[in-house]
Amino acid sequence: MSAQSAEGQLLRHSPGSPTVLRILLGTQLRRLRTEQGISREDAGYSIRASHAKISRLELGQVSFKQRDVADLLTLYGVTDPAEREPLLALAKQANAPGWWHQYGDLLPSWFEVYIGLEGAASSIRTYENQFVPGLLQTPAYARAVIELAHEKASRAELDRRVTLRTTRQKRLESGLTIWAVIDEAVVRRTLGGPETMRGQIAHLLDMTAERNITVQIMPFDRGGHAAAGGPFSILRFPERELPDVVYMEQLTSALYLDKSADSDQYMEVMDRLSIQAEEPKATRRFLERLISG
Repeated sequence: MSAQSAEGQLLRHSPGSPTVLRILLGTQLRRLRTEQGISREDAGYSIRASHAKISRLELGQVSFKQRDVADLLTLYGVTDPAEREPLLALAKQANAPGWWHQYGDLLPSWFEVYIGLEGAASSIRTYENQFVPGLLQTPAYARAVIELAHEKASRAELDRRVTLRTTRQKRLESGLTIWAVIDEAVVRRTLGGPETMRGQIAHLLDMTAERNITVQIMPFDRGGHAAAGGPFSILRFPERELPDVVYMEQLTSALYLDKSADSDQYMEVMDRLSIQAEEPKATRRFLERLISG
């Protein structure tokens, strides 16, 4: 693919999510760099930054400075104004704040990246072994989960954090597909009291009736399973240029993997989990027994 045709594809996405635009531009810059045989260290040196900064730029995890993009394009041999200007314009568009910008005081930068990816994804496959996935939580359950990590937060702050989470859930109304495998411990563990848990399980039952939502329970009696390493999510995007992204949240940071070797391995694990877990219809019966018990 020529630089010109690649830029044309990028421009066709220009009205989209700032996160998508950053990833698309980062993917293009990585392609140009590797075609020239230039290391991340040398690219970083050209913009007075580290190789880690180049990695974050190429993954779309940070905003772009016009001067940095211009210097990188020069280093990569893109000197024709007709080829440079669309990419520089895209860098400007990619810096537009997302809807979650108003919650910036509550969000660590590593989680802002995830919200942007979530908003751009067409499908998410996730495995959880401690909490119900955020997109499937009731407000009461979400508050109980949030309080665990922010026990000193004021009521007003907790309200805003719950609103942020419920606002994210609107993506389910606009075509996002979610396929969640949830460990039995998640629905057995009481958070927020019995009524909160009853409401959460009832909500999960309601969600399983939606065409774009699949929920499977991984019962205790299945023993060990493929996801012994812990929870993770795989995000897929409608744009063919975007790679799948594997997301793993840690206590004070997160890991994002976008190399096909990594995402393919995690997809294989997710496929095995889906086979090992209860089928969706059996999961509904499991949840019905749980809520009536």
